[in-house]
Amino acid sequence: MTWSAYDEFIVESVSIGQVRRVRIGHDGKGGGCGWFLDKVIVREDGQAEAQAVEFPCNRWLDRNEDDGQIVRELVPFSDGQRLYNVDYHIAVKTGSVPGSSSDSNVFVKLYGEKGDTSKILLVVSDNNLGNYFETGRVDIFVVETYDIGQINRLLIGHTNEGMRAGWFLDSVQLMVPVHGKQYMFPSDRWLDTSEADGKTEVEIYPSETLDMEQLINYEVTVVTGDVTFAGTNAVVFIQIFGDKGKTEVLTLASRSNNYERNTTEIFKLEAKDVGKVFKIRIGHDGSGIGSGWFLETVDVKHLIMALVPKEKKKEDKKKKKKKKKDEEDDDEAGGEEMQEVVLTYHFPCSRWLAEGEEDGEQLVELLPEEAEDLEVNTYEVCVFTGDTLGAGTDANVFINIYGENGDTGERYLKNSDNINKFERGQEDVFIVTAVELGPLKKLRIRHDNSNSHSSWYLDRVEIVDTKDDTTYYFPCTRWLAVDEDDGQIARELVPVDEAFMKKDEDEDSGATLGLEQKSMSTTYTLKIKTGEKKYAGTDANVFAILFGENDDTGIINLKACKNYKNKFEQGMINEFTVEAVDLGDLETFRIGHDNSGGSSGWFLDWVEIDAPSQGQRLRFPCGRWLDKGEDDGLVVRDLYPADLQTELYMPFVPYEIKIYTSDVFGAGTDADVFIVLYGQKGVCTQQKHLCVNKRERRLYFERGAEDMFIVELEDVGDVLEKIRIGHDNKGTNPGWHLDRVEIRRQLRKGKGSETTIFPCECWLAKSEDDGETVRELVPSDIITEKLLRDGKLKTTEVEVEDALETHMYTVSVRTGDMYGAGTDANVYLTIYGDLGDTGERKLAKSENNKNKFERGEVDKFSIEAVDLGQVFKIHIRHDNSMIGADWNLDQVEVLDLETDEVYMFLCERWLSKKKEDRSIARTFFVKGYEGERNIDPNSKKMLQAKLGLDRNANNKKKKKKKVAVAEEGPIIPYHFTLSTGMEREAGTFARVYVIITGPNDMETDRLWLDLPEGKNCFTAGTMEHFVSYGTDVGEIKRVELGHNGVTPESCWLVDELSVAVPTKGIKYIFPCKCWLAKDRGDGLTARLFNVLDSSTININRKVIYSATVVTGDTQYAGTDTNIFLTVYGANGSTEEMLLPKNGDRFERDQEDTFSLEVDDIAPLKKIRVRIDCSGSRPDWFLDRILMRNLNTEDTYLFTYENWLSKTKGPKRIKVCELGAEVDEEEMVEKTTYIIQVQTSDVGGAGTDANVYLMMFGEYGDTGTLPLKESTNRNKFERKIKDVFRFPEMLSLGELSKIRVWHDNKGPCPGWHLEYIDVKDEAMDQTFRFPCDRWLAKNEDDGQIMRELACANNDAIDLSDKTKYEIATTTATTDDASTTENAWIVLEGRKARSKEFVLENKKKKFLRGATDAFEFSSKHLGEIAGICIGHITKDGKKVKSEAFWRVLEVVVTEKELGNKYFFHCDAQIPLAAKKDKFLTFECFKTIESFASKVRNLVPVKYEFIVITGDVKGAGTDSNVFISIYGVNGDSGKRHLQKKFRNLFEREQTDRFVLEMLDLGELLRVKVEHDNSSTNSGWYLECVEVTNTANSVTTIFQCGKWLDSRKADGQIQRVLYPKY
Repeated sequence: MTWSAYDEFIVESVSIGQVRRVRIGHDGKGGGCGWFLDKVIVREDGQAEAQAVEFPCNRWLDRNEDDGQIVRELVPFSDGQRLYNVDYHIAVKTGSVPGSSSDSNVFVKLYGEKGDTSKILLVVSDNNLGNYFETGRVDIFVVETYDIGQINRLLIGHTNEGMRAGWFLDSVQLMVPVHGKQYMFPSDRWLDTSEADGKTEVEIYPSETLDMEQLINYEVTVVTGDVTFAGTNAVVFIQIFGDKGKTEVLTLASRSNNYERNTTEIFKLEAKDVGKVFKIRIGHDGSGIGSGWFLETVDVKHLIMALVPKEKKKEDKKKKKKKKKDEEDDDEAGGEEMQEVVLTYHFPCSRWLAEGEEDGEQLVELLPEEAEDLEVNTYEVCVFTGDTLGAGTDANVFINIYGENGDTGERYLKNSDNINKFERGQEDVFIVTAVELGPLKKLRIRHDNSNSHSSWYLDRVEIVDTKDDTTYYFPCTRWLAVDEDDGQIARELVPVDEAFMKKDEDEDSGATLGLEQKSMSTTYTLKIKTGEKKYAGTDANVFAILFGENDDTGIINLKACKNYKNKFEQGMINEFTVEAVDLGDLETFRIGHDNSGGSSGWFLDWVEIDAPSQGQRLRFPCGRWLDKGEDDGLVVRDLYPADLQTELYMPFVPYEIKIYTSDVFGAGTDADVFIVLYGQKGVCTQQKHLCVNKRERRLYFERGAEDMFIVELEDVGDVLEKIRIGHDNKGTNPGWHLDRVEIRRQLRKGKGSETTIFPCECWLAKSEDDGETVRELVPSDIITEKLLRDGKLKTTEVEVEDALETHMYTVSVRTGDMYGAGTDANVYLTIYGDLGDTGERKLAKSENNKNKFERGEVDKFSIEAVDLGQVFKIHIRHDNSMIGADWNLDQVEVLDLETDEVYMFLCERWLSKKKEDRSIARTFFVKGYEGERNIDPNSKKMLQAKLGLDRNANNKKKKKKKVAVAEEGPIIPYHFTLSTGMEREAGTFARVYVIITGPNDMETDRLWLDLPEGKNCFTAGTMEHFVSYGTDVGEIKRVELGHNGVTPESCWLVDELSVAVPTKGIKYIFPCKCWLAKDRGDGLTARLFNVLDSSTININRKVIYSATVVTGDTQYAGTDTNIFLTVYGANGSTEEMLLPKNGDRFERDQEDTFSLEVDDIAPLKKIRVRIDCSGSRPDWFLDRILMRNLNTEDTYLFTYENWLSKTKGPKRIKVCELGAEVDEEEMVEKTTYIIQVQTSDVGGAGTDANVYLMMFGEYGDTGTLPLKESTNRNKFERKIKDVFRFPEMLSLGELSKIRVWHDNKGPCPGWHLEYIDVKDEAMDQTFRFPCDRWLAKNEDDGQIMRELACANNDAIDLSDKTKYEIATTTATTDDASTTENAWIVLEGRKARSKEFVLENKKKKFLRGATDAFEFSSKHLGEIAGICIGHITKDGKKVKSEAFWRVLEVVVTEKELGNKYFFHCDAQIPLAAKKDKFLTFECFKTIESFASKVRNLVPVKYEFIVITGDVKGAGTDSNVFISIYGVNGDSGKRHLQKKFRNLFEREQTDRFVLEMLDLGELLRVKVEHDNSSTNSGWYLECVEVTNTANSVTTIFQCGKWLDSRKADGQIQRVLYPKY
């Protein structure tokens, strides 16, 4: 097509009615393919010319001009043409797989709720990386098209052209700023004819939709004037101000040559909606040759909703054209409707923006044409440089002044009245012209550090508003220097009242207003973490901008790092300080670099911003390159805070601390000085070091100097009781003579401050006075300054009357009297009282021993401290220096010399890296201390859960969906097991959480699963266990699992999650096998799992008990051995449980309370306590144990008052059994068991092996009894009866079975046992256990363990009739009771009962009452269900509907005493006939002892053990199994076979063992002894078949039993799979 040509084409198509838009483009091929399209006119053939629609374009379709697009969508002629299109920013990430890049043409099609786009070729990218779709890179494209609403999917593919067309697409990110939405589309697949499914296009769905800041479209029209040299090549920028805020500084540029003389250029921008525009700021950066620019006018347009008269049909083209979607017009004319219309602001300018023209400014503020209320104002800025050595600067200084109406933007302070600006002690005056700002709020002043002498000490800035002649004072009195103060080269200053400034001049004391400045500003500490990747570091200049909801900080050059000279090196965390005034909540953090230096590419991991005065720490994750040659090629990124990584704490407050060093010879110090402030009741701040680095230490604390520090510390309340100040005694001449300390704080109410004076006037030096380098000071005077209403300052001074006194404390430390007890390490002590603490003091100089802390010695030390009040604890540690640092501390005595009170601390513990828990720091409480100690972590978790303490409070801005508030529901434990997958990078360092949801969306708090100390990540292939306390949400419906990582580094592959609820006796196993990662799988870091997708397992139901263990008060009573507890109840017993030491439990004269999960076996009868004598202090003096059921409040006391020890006490035993005491009544009586063992009269019947016995009865078991002391010297000989006595045993009541075995030792261990008789002397009853079998490896079935049932339990004949007791409990609600009758039918396993009528005589079924009825019936077997009805007396008709609300029914079978519980809690409707009833299933059965005993018959069990098909699955260790059923357990049985290699990979091994019938199997425990070299074992499953009734139970395992894999366990408890 030639220049200025007009071409006509005829296109045939179906009738599409009125044409709404036209898409036109070319393929960009051929030389000179750029095309400037003026307009397109479309007319239906045969229609009049007047009906033609004009689609203006007036733009290039050229890769090198305008925005580089070669396809455009045109809308009919209207004002603000480009505002109607929406920009879709598409970031396409190519995978990092080898060969993943593509040369083909990629296209995309978006589908939205209002329609879809056509296929759009992605030919011109926004970030222009040159070669598109390269491995690991991100290409960003902007597609401009009409609004298709919320996006629900997109189609992406390629045309399969080019040499290497195959493409691996990682993901697509779609940003629609105009909607405020960002969509993540994970793909992670090949689009290649020769890979995977061979497709080259794919439809993908968003994994998540995130909210981003919503922007609107602005169209900015810039007219360059028609004067000579009017044009410019500089970079032009604009900022728009409105009543809702301001936009960022936006660059106006395109690929064309912009701003030529007499041209009009139109730019479309996406920026914040600022509401009604009241001014714009436009300017350029002065770059390029001939940068001067003559700007004629600027127009700013955007769309607003307004009422518009309805259009009549077929009207001529209105300028205010509607948007397409509103076009289905009603026929009636007239009326008004809301519509989008274009609003235009016209800004005349007609002036030069050039160095040498007019006022030389390159920047101008313009008001809209019709603005009445505002006008341009002139501000005189007076800058006062301080009068200090090196105060002046040669750098370029910039200022930005903020008022109520916006700000001036950053202005370069160029033309002063002095030739050499910013010299020491000089005042420089500048003129700043801007639209009037209203009252001034703050100013921001910075320099660019551009010259060698750029450090600048700024005293103050004064600004005169020339319009109303007001002067504002902005004090600074601080350095703007990289190597001074806090290293900032930008400061934000706030205006202060004139009275404060005048005060300075009067006194001439150089008093400063740092405190006022600090309290009005926020100090942010930035921590910037460079990634661990190769070449991650950068040498470029890094800058940042913090954006808050109210304002931003402008550019901050990150020059002065607090902790490293060489910044931004691989893996390093750099710290910077930034101060800003009133930003509001931080929303965005922009960080970038200037791409300078040798290796400028930078991999930024994260940024953490801590704002102590707001009490929040925000984490901004990045995890991406800022590198021209990586990723998307950007070197500036916007980061957003990760909500889950936000930490909230109590906000800090500013203190101004002035330190006066005395004017004496050698008074100054270069040591590191620290300070701690104390309020009332011992509330204190952290220890604050006043100098950051060596340079500062040398500068401050010189002789006669007065040094001021402004620090933010914890708020200790209104009264400062004392301070502690000291130094580390390092550096040259560390001795320091301190005169006094003054601490100034702002008043809580009103304007003004309060100064507290702490006199010292003594040395802090090793070589002077008493050699102390730490002093505690109390206040002498308080000076208050208050600003009165009339603007005057009122000063009052008060003496402190009741200041605390200084006390001397004598500390006597006794070292233990045992081998290796002494230490040569340095020992440090802190004493705590109710009024405060001493801080950590070194016990340096013993008053009575030259060599301190020797075995058995007592050392005395003096500590001077401010009155601590009642001393209640000490913290003591050593630094593990010197050889033989291990120290056994016996006791510490603290004597307060003023009050003569002695505080005794019994320690008796090692402080050693080798012994006990390897701790060299301990806390001890005073003898007889009653208050809170170390809280049990579980109780702590319960408390936290009650308070809903989630450190990561959900951000206040997120509108959280209304969640059913958990009524103060009970807090219960949840057990979680998490398995991480085995792939590369499967592990994560992120913090993992779980949220559990029940019915009605009731949910727990976010339960954080924090790894135990010493582990910092979920490693690939491991399995981790957690216990968390949370609200009981009822029946679990969903579980959310997620983590707080957001960067690619934090990806995590979860293999399996299991959630167990012990109090409900249920466990859910969720097979996850999915990534929780931003850049893997579907891009989500949190998942919801539905319970329906889990496999459910019934586990032991547990009840929570609170256990209090009391250790006796005798010397060395405490222990660090392992303590095991077994609990026995009337309904079974628990497994042996380890009571964790947890740091300080089980110490002398101490009560430790913690929660225990105990099987539901109440009422409790006895406990067994066992120690294994491990540890450095294996002996333990146990006083008593108290157990309380937290649900029923039942309390059981178990008293021992003796040693458990191999070497101490009369018995020298490691195990004790204690009977329960309830209300001073013993639950179990003591007895003597006489055991008679009859060996058979068979050849070789006798044995030389050691024989063991265990008895089982109503109240549990006896534990293992070795049969040692017999009446015969040679035991277990043929035809001989051996008698053994066991005195002082707890009676088991009726006996049910015994387990007898031997250890197969000796020359002929085989043994033929005839029977065993057990006599209980207290009951005067003998139980006979017949056997008549071999216990021998090579006889009978080869077993050496037998279980024998009791023969004297007479068989009850159950074919006859029996009696049933039925107990009903009526609910407690108002309308629960009834006056009518009820009826019930029992459904048994064997038969069904007849209908029993529960007659309502004598006022039964009243509110909350339990009524019992008894009926005779035939035996029904186990009762599985009941039917309950509610019937009128005498069959009367029912007048109005009535109900009986029944809570619970308990059915007791009287013959054997089995109980069946039915939980009803339902309303039974009244009826005249027995046709209306409700049915209930049995929810709990308590089988009586007599019933269990009846079932004990010998049964052969077949075990099938399947080893998994995994590398290294087999084991050569010895494998043992224990089975647990409703009738008890089997004991630990060895699975062995002769001449067979057992448990090899993918092998099935079969075993048959004889045991007494266990009834329904509940669980099995499989373990191995880890005895072989390759002992790790992958167990697939165990099948157990009861050969008597052919019932098979399958126990799935699918886990390692390996000390080096998964969770390192070599035993597993398996539950049956239903």
